[in-house]
Amino acid sequence: MRSIWKGELSFGLVNVPVKVYSATEDHDLHARQVDKKDGVRIRYKKVRDDNGEEVEFSDIAKAYESEDGEMVILTKEDLASLPVEQSHEIEVTEFVPADQVDPVAFDSAYFLEPASRSNRAYVLMREALQSTDRLAICTFTLRNRTRLCALRVYKDVLMLQTLLWPDEIRPAILDGLDKEAKVRPQEVKMAASLIETMAADFEPEKYEDDYQNQLKELIEATAAGGEAFTVEEKEDSGDDDGDDEVADLLAALRASVKDRGGEVGESDSDDDDDNDDDKGSRSKRSRPRRREPSRPPRSLLRRRLPRKRSQPRSLRQRSPPKRSSQRRNRPPSRPPRRPRPRRQLRRSPPLARPR
Repeated sequence: MRSIWKGELSFGLVNVPVKVYSATEDHDLHARQVDKKDGVRIRYKKVRDDNGEEVEFSDIAKAYESEDGEMVILTKEDLASLPVEQSHEIEVTEFVPADQVDPVAFDSAYFLEPASRSNRAYVLMREALQSTDRLAICTFTLRNRTRLCALRVYKDVLMLQTLLWPDEIRPAILDGLDKEAKVRPQEVKMAASLIETMAADFEPEKYEDDYQNQLKELIEATAAGGEAFTVEEKEDSGDDDGDDEVADLLAALRASVKDRGGEVGESDSDDDDDNDDDKGSRSKRSRPRRREPSRPPRSLLRRRLPRKRSQPRSLRQRSPPKRSSQRRNRPPSRPPRRPRPRRQLRRSPPLARPR
């Protein structure tokens, strides 16, 4: 590999001489523009805008538009005089937790190689980052641009990962998420079980670029005068708004879990659905509509109704006490007693009055 930048990695008073290499490469097949009649390549010429004359590459310069709208021409010597271009240093500003940097900010990756005879400082930096589980946030200038970077460890090598600036990341404002659909707990539980059945360790070697592989087959087959693939006609689904797909979401999740060899408790989920429906109906029934009391007209409020006089207690009719039917119909537990004969009292003779 060929290094694209050479400088020093500095943190505190420690300086580590390093070389920067590009960590990624493109494996795509690149097409060329040709004339479809005979396949002759097409080339672009750089011409003047006023008269159309061709301009040589050595005569082309860079110009920037000023605030007044005037085009200012800057040469390579002018751009090299910038202070950031004169500083060949990757300056570490702070160390942050690794989980605080979102992967959406990652851009390009570069390998760092020690450029000195002794790699002791390089190894020290690598071991310190691994032990603390932090990222080193740093800045440096590469290809006429100041870049924000995160320094981390990748397979015992220090990797410099360029980050996008905050204004380069678009806000996640999507019209399709203005109204979120309600998801039932059974669907979330079933989706979580499907995720568990598909859980595995990430092995990028088992994945392939199907498009590039099929493109190579198509090129070889076309060059040999044959046909590589046949296009299957797709059935027209019509104007489908997605209601059927939403209705069969739980059924599709169950089938996916079964296909992966997971256990599906259909009875439990059905009971949950029924319980949810019952709870919803009960809650609707148990909450009757509240009616506000009707207010009488003002004419009735002003009118005074005569009071009923209560009768005195002596004239009130007292209703006889009610005897329970159980007491009447209760069979006698013992025979009734016979009436006792009355005793005849003896009368004493009258006393004689004194004369």
